[in-house]
Amino acid sequence: MMRKKRRSSVDKGAGAPAAPKVKKSRSAGRQSKEAAPEETNQCVFVDFVRVAGVILRPGGMPNEIGVDQVVFQRRIQQQLQKSPRYPGIIQEFITALESYMENTDRFRNCLLPCVPQSTTNPQSPKLPEYMLDSDGGVSIPRIIINQLKWLDRVVDAKDLASKLMELVSVAPVEVQRDIITSLPEILEDSQHNDTARELNSLLQEKTQLTVPILDALSSLNLASSLLTEVRGAVMATLAAVQLEDLPVVVKFILHSVSASDAYEVVCNLRKKLELEQCVLPPVLQASQSRMNTAAGSSQDSISLILDCIKSAVRFQKTISEAWLKVMDLLVLLILHSTNANQSRRGAERVLKVKVRNGLIQEALLQRTFRDYAQVMRGYFPSTLALAQSLVRSPDPCMVPFGGHMYRHAFTAFDSYCHQEVVGSLVTHVCSGVGGEVDVALELLCGLVNEKPSEMAMYAVFVKGILDYMDNLTPQQIRRLFHLLSRLAFGQKQGSHIQDDMHIVIRKQLSSTVPKYKRIGIIGAVMIVGSMGSVTDLHLCLFFPLQVTALLELVKSSSESSPEAAALYYDELANLILSSALDPQVQDMIGKSVLQDFEDDFVVDLGPEISGSFPFPARAMYKLYEDEDQGGIAINLMPLLAKDIQNKGEQQNQVNKAHNRRVSSLCLSPFFRLLRLCVEKRHQGDLEEIDGLLGCPLILTNMDVVEKVESLSKAEREFLCTLLFHTINWFREVVNAFCTQKDTDMKMRVLTRLQNITYLQTLLERALAGTPGYVPPIANFDGDGTDGIVPNSTVPVIKIKKGESTYGTGKKRKAPGKNSSESSSQAEEATEADETQQEQPEKEKEKEIRPGVSLASYRPFFRELDMEVLSVLQCGLLSRSLLDSELHTKVREEVLLGPAELVLLLEDMLRKLEFSLTAAPAKRAPFLKGRTDKSVGFSHLQQRSSKDIASYCVQLMPALCSHLENCHNHFQIMLSENNGVVDGPATDVEEHQLMSSAYQLLLQVLNTTFSWSGFSQPGQKSLLKKALGVFAGRLKEGGAELTLEQLVKHSFEYLLNFRSTVPNLSIALCLSQLLSTVSEKGANPAAYREQTASLARRFLNQDWVTASGEKERGTKFNEALHTLLSIYLDHVDDILKAVEEIAAEGIPELLNASKDESSASWPTLSRQTFLVFYKVLMAELEKAVRKIPPSKMSDNTEAQSEKLLTWNLAVRDFHILVNLVKVFDSRPVLNVCLKYGRLFLESFLKLGMPLLDYSFKRHKEDVQSLLKTFQLSTRQLHHMCGHSKMHQDTSLTNHVPALKKSLELFVYRVKAMLTLNNCQEAFWLGNLKNRNLKGEEILSQRSQEDDDDEEEEEEEEEQQQQPERSPPPQEQSEDEVIAISSKR
Repeated sequence: MMRKKRRSSVDKGAGAPAAPKVKKSRSAGRQSKEAAPEETNQCVFVDFVRVAGVILRPGGMPNEIGVDQVVFQRRIQQQLQKSPRYPGIIQEFITALESYMENTDRFRNCLLPCVPQSTTNPQSPKLPEYMLDSDGGVSIPRIIINQLKWLDRVVDAKDLASKLMELVSVAPVEVQRDIITSLPEILEDSQHNDTARELNSLLQEKTQLTVPILDALSSLNLASSLLTEVRGAVMATLAAVQLEDLPVVVKFILHSVSASDAYEVVCNLRKKLELEQCVLPPVLQASQSRMNTAAGSSQDSISLILDCIKSAVRFQKTISEAWLKVMDLLVLLILHSTNANQSRRGAERVLKVKVRNGLIQEALLQRTFRDYAQVMRGYFPSTLALAQSLVRSPDPCMVPFGGHMYRHAFTAFDSYCHQEVVGSLVTHVCSGVGGEVDVALELLCGLVNEKPSEMAMYAVFVKGILDYMDNLTPQQIRRLFHLLSRLAFGQKQGSHIQDDMHIVIRKQLSSTVPKYKRIGIIGAVMIVGSMGSVTDLHLCLFFPLQVTALLELVKSSSESSPEAAALYYDELANLILSSALDPQVQDMIGKSVLQDFEDDFVVDLGPEISGSFPFPARAMYKLYEDEDQGGIAINLMPLLAKDIQNKGEQQNQVNKAHNRRVSSLCLSPFFRLLRLCVEKRHQGDLEEIDGLLGCPLILTNMDVVEKVESLSKAEREFLCTLLFHTINWFREVVNAFCTQKDTDMKMRVLTRLQNITYLQTLLERALAGTPGYVPPIANFDGDGTDGIVPNSTVPVIKIKKGESTYGTGKKRKAPGKNSSESSSQAEEATEADETQQEQPEKEKEKEIRPGVSLASYRPFFRELDMEVLSVLQCGLLSRSLLDSELHTKVREEVLLGPAELVLLLEDMLRKLEFSLTAAPAKRAPFLKGRTDKSVGFSHLQQRSSKDIASYCVQLMPALCSHLENCHNHFQIMLSENNGVVDGPATDVEEHQLMSSAYQLLLQVLNTTFSWSGFSQPGQKSLLKKALGVFAGRLKEGGAELTLEQLVKHSFEYLLNFRSTVPNLSIALCLSQLLSTVSEKGANPAAYREQTASLARRFLNQDWVTASGEKERGTKFNEALHTLLSIYLDHVDDILKAVEEIAAEGIPELLNASKDESSASWPTLSRQTFLVFYKVLMAELEKAVRKIPPSKMSDNTEAQSEKLLTWNLAVRDFHILVNLVKVFDSRPVLNVCLKYGRLFLESFLKLGMPLLDYSFKRHKEDVQSLLKTFQLSTRQLHHMCGHSKMHQDTSLTNHVPALKKSLELFVYRVKAMLTLNNCQEAFWLGNLKNRNLKGEEILSQRSQEDDDDEEEEEEEEEQQQQPERSPPPQEQSEDEVIAISSKR
């Protein structure tokens, strides 16, 4: 007979199902075997089984079954029922079975192939008997328990469950586990809840049974309340569970979650596991330490935990949504790794929000990669994708975090991941987007420094960026060549790209295209830096020869072009400043610099200056009075004249390319190189070249500027170029000597600053008379004048009445009042129609002496170093002390004048805005050139934002001193003028200079405190130091104060300046600074009331200029817009504040005369109405969006409160919309249409659900609200008709979306009434199109009968009883709610 499969042979036991359930103990069985004849007892069982189809084999041979299990069971049943001794034969059969099983070998043999199934009351006497037995590696108890799973029917399931649980209490751990895991298959459903309670109790006692108990509980059908109880108990034991059992626990918890409690369960699980810190509880770490392979097993266990979470979020939407609300870094990677696009986008969105809010920081990322590298490796694709998304984000807060993800992934993972990371970073560099490129290059440079040998393997990848250099800025090109040269010359593994680097450099240097020649010069100098700083002894013997050859190549390639030579000098100077070059290389570079400079640019000053020049030559701006020190001069004008002559010759003779040219263009760059070489050689001492600080320049008498209009075009351009070169020379001189400690040197530096401010006034006049003039290049690493359009085409500028006019001679002015304004405020475009209100002002303007602003000419000035700002630590010299004795008698103290102060503060503000203010990354428009905003900041880019912020904090005491001096100046001025600004003692020019300084100081402080780096944990001490400067001006001991106390004292200190603010722009700067400082504490809300009160004070102030006229104009309107927004943002009740202005201030304006303002709001006039109106509408719409959405579960009190809020908002909206009837200009209509639609959409989304729920309880309030709102919507409808009638595209663009919202509102109200069983109160009627005055539009009337589509719908609702309402036509407009909409 053929043997059946295991399943069939196992099932054969069904024919003898009750055997193990009535069997006695082993000893009792042996006694019965001795008392009764074995053959007689066994005969009945053996015969019956044989007839049914099973052959019982002796010894170790398996039993054989010849029929199917069902046939076997049926035959046994038939034999028993047909027996003459039925039903007694059943007991005999059972007794025979027991007798047969007394033999241990037979019992084991029957268990192995058979599965007994019972038809009687099952007992388990054999199980305790064999509890500790194991036969040949086969566990007898396990085999017995497995047989119980296959029982067809259990007579007394409750008794069986009871006996099994009793066995669990006494059995060994292994048997306990087998019994527990088998319970779901043995028990009936009715026993599940009782057994679950017992297992729950057992779980608290024996944690080693956690896994089998949770497996069993997962398979039991439990009531929801019991499941919650069990889950809570399991959650409580989480900290005591061994790490290897934790995945099962997590799986049970997540798989037992319902939609209602998913969020709560996930929150609790998150707290227990501490996933946000990726640190397991200490008990779990202790359990790991007891294992030999603790590290590996812990990583495996955590991987399994994450797999459980991944399974849960993939197949249970509620779990996924809960984890999105309670986000952890590892779970975020899980969500992103799922295939669902929604989950991926949700993970990216939540990560960005967490990073932006500082909830996930770099420290957490570092610990995650460090402690769980193996786990993170499994989610590397998601890590890479998230890093790419963050680096490409336009939000500047996201980009650094994406860079951290790249860096840690490279550090923690294997070579495959290294390749992917480098490839992704190279892709970012080649994208051409500024933020991406900067971060990617910075990361690649950092990886080369940290992991040079690993990065050398991917040098070929990085070399591919050379094909995409057209999209890179000069600073990015520097970083790229620094990176490549470090790979090529710093590591032996990367030496294979050295030849490629040399080929690229030679190709670029030999190019005739200036752009590529610049790239070649920059690359060659960076290679020199890498080769010159190599410390390897073998390479040090070889590289100096290459360095010399490369420098000679660059020098010979750039000699024929002054621009290229100047760039070479600048790049070499940067290299000497920033790199630790080998002394031999450094000496080689600086050996001939001093001699070359003397030969090229310095001449002995004789009694007469020979030569033919456009203007008479004269030595100017000499600071040395002694004759023996005045023997040299800078040969500027002769060199400039020679430059112009050479340009003319080059047009006729192009074959002079190999002749070395000395150009005035190279004067400033060459001096910078000379200064840095001397500084390096003498450890900062510039005594060797200090004569250049005070030596004169060969120029001409500057009185020629007064008659610039009478000069020829060539002479005017020559004069402008001469002024540019002179200013740039002085700027480089100030850069060089600003850090010298000697008092005489400081005095000369200050004098040079005064020379700069005076020359700038002359340059403005000269430029005004030279339209179309393009200045000489001063920053040579950019594209010259590409993208720069100097604003000098208008020869005459207009100054408004009362503004200062600057005289001739040596009267000094702020070098860039206009430039300070351009950098002080965000340059937002105002609406074109807004300027129409300023036409009366322009009629009052008068033409004065020509002059232009130098703001657009900044790229043509040499960059001032950060160290120049140390001059700010000098005291402030007021206007009255500036006299001719400044240079001769004032020796003990270095004094700083207002004009110089403004010059330095303007430069400082531009530097801070460039370095500390993160701008969103933007892709360049297609087919449009990209203006490089980094022009003029090449030196600044060498510093990190942290260094710049630290330097600013060092200067803060000096800034506070200047701020207090400005405050005192205006305080004295007010006291002398009896509290008015425009008194007879007011010096207009001085007033403007001091006002500019006041505003710039506040802007510099605000930009410094707005730096996002202060939010990083490592910068807290720097923030406290900065706030301590403010606090220390009030009281001593600022170092011992907490951060909150520092913020409080800083706020109080700055608040003291409110009394001397001279104009609205400065008032705005002070308000912004106070708001920024208050946000640095943990409780910014504590300062909201003070900020709002201050802003209101400024809004209620009548602002006048120094000449006595009221402030007005575009800048004033912009400042007023921002200040009013600050007031409404910080006020406690914004709806009340809006109503106060709209219902009180504006009516006062209507009753005032044309040129007067509102009595309670002096800044509100007819010229500024649009500003007020736009801010009020915008802030009202923003406020209603913040009203909490209504829920059906809200109580009556909550509904009443929200309904009251909406009533106030609708009333404010109605007041503002009705103002259009009086102020019907196009800009006002535009604002009303735009924000009217947004308000209506917010009402539909947030307000209508509230009306749905509260209509029955607050019927009258709802009706009143809708009635008020109907008046507003009707007016909006009239505005739509007005826009169509006038065919004004700027207005009609808003009409379709507004009409749609009006129509939605009609049917939404109808749905609300239907929901509350009041649908009979709703009907539609025709609403005619009218203009703003309420007059019917005639074109609409003539087409009314033919064009039904233009009919308007009107919804009307009776106020009291709908069933008694008269027909619509019989009601007045005041008794219905009419919401107009197009059908």
